[in-house]
Amino acid sequence: MHQERQGVMQKMLTYKAMYKYLDEGIHGEVLDFPGVITWGKNLEEVRVLLASALVDMAETNLLYGEPLPQPDPNITDPDADLEEPTRLYSPSSRDS
Repeated sequence: MHQERQGVMQKMLTYKAMYKYLDEGIHGEVLDFPGVITWGKNLEEVRVLLASALVDMAETNLLYGEPLPQPDPNITDPDADLEEPTRLYSPSSRDS
């Protein structure tokens, strides 16, 4: 899916986030984007941190000329307490 933001065409990629509730807090990761992992005290904090980590990892891939991983809508983690979509907007000219 493409959309325009601030005059720039962007591509939206939908990855899958998973969350695991632990005694000390919540572990979060993007299952179909290796390396996007975080931890926080509550779900809202982990969602924010995970979205930021996803952007950071995507920017790093693009900086090094590496493609972004393709989202896998079928990926799942049987140990997850919660799974939900998480979206990444990126310039379509750089990753398409």
